[in-house]
Amino acid sequence: MAARYPDAVCAGKSSAGISACADKLLPTVRITDDLGTEMAFEIGIMTFGEITADLTTGALPSPRQRVRETIEQAKVADEVGLDVFGVGEHHRSDFVGSAPAILLAAAAEQTKRIRLTSSVTVLSSEDPVRVWEQFATIDLLSAGRAEIIAGRGSYTESFPLFGYDLSDYADLFRENLDLLLKIREQNPLTWKGRFRAPLVDADIAPRADGATIPIWVGVGGSPASAVSTGRLGLPMALALLLGPITFHEQTVALYRESAAKAGHDVDALRISINAHGYVGRTSQEARDVMYPYFAKGMADNNHQRGKGLLLPRAAFDAQSSPGAGLLVGSSQEIIDKLLAYHELYGVSRAIMQMGFGGLPQKEHLEAIERLGTEVAPVVRREVAAREGRAA
Repeated sequence: MAARYPDAVCAGKSSAGISACADKLLPTVRITDDLGTEMAFEIGIMTFGEITADLTTGALPSPRQRVRETIEQAKVADEVGLDVFGVGEHHRSDFVGSAPAILLAAAAEQTKRIRLTSSVTVLSSEDPVRVWEQFATIDLLSAGRAEIIAGRGSYTESFPLFGYDLSDYADLFRENLDLLLKIREQNPLTWKGRFRAPLVDADIAPRADGATIPIWVGVGGSPASAVSTGRLGLPMALALLLGPITFHEQTVALYRESAAKAGHDVDALRISINAHGYVGRTSQEARDVMYPYFAKGMADNNHQRGKGLLLPRAAFDAQSSPGAGLLVGSSQEIIDKLLAYHELYGVSRAIMQMGFGGLPQKEHLEAIERLGTEVAPVVRREVAAREGRAA
């Protein structure tokens, strides 16, 4: 059986109606690895490189330590067979990821096959020319493994830092995404917009190592974002912080409806789910290990410092249940939930944000190894069997 998901014919239905309607639709998304071999499903990890006080001593890890730990996580993820490694962009002293492209370039030199992506590039406050140049360079260093997830940014500190007006938040993103896509499509380029100097026969280099660099759009649930991403026919990276596993049903329906109306091949669209999680030896261990650090990160490293989210243990446990979005539990629980995401949305990729809130590196690396050796092979085989093709 192929992946099931709602397209334009399911739009406008209730959440339950969308799920029922999806049973009638059996499209298949084709994914290939760097050797051209068809893959059923991709699984990866991402990090913000947050700097969070130690739960016992209160001491902060040094930025140098967090940078080195980030590269080690990428190296281990590659060694255990994961498909994607991402670094998020934040411009505050409690994160080391202010320049994801540099961290990904370092990771390129320590890895062999894993794809390297921003998660996300805050494109509203970036220069698309520099974004392309940086990621094309990563693509050359990594022999074609670079990707970009472009987002508007839920953390907004970069706007005043780089001299942008938050009132232009949406317009900046639309214009910068338009320019980034045109840079990818042609060189030299002549282009004119509202927020930056025009380009006239501009030679923008280097070019990608291969045919192109994949550009995804990060979407947190905004209907307008889903519609615009679908209209452009770009792959969509769904972010789910907390909430039910069904949170994005309407988002996906709108995305596919918009893509269909724009004339794109709905069956070829790719969607990823990006969620916090941890893979433990047992269900209880996973929750016990993840909770105190995740709660600390939500309180200390959230959108506004000093105004974080307090997350009681009971609320965390509820968010860890089979019907909720967090990817925390034993290997079998993670397998079951990833397959549930695939069944519900037709996702072809999942990226887990592990370690948020200062999880010690030892536990972090152990969870990465379990994800790569115990979870990923099973999920790939099961999805491949459902879709009648090789894992």
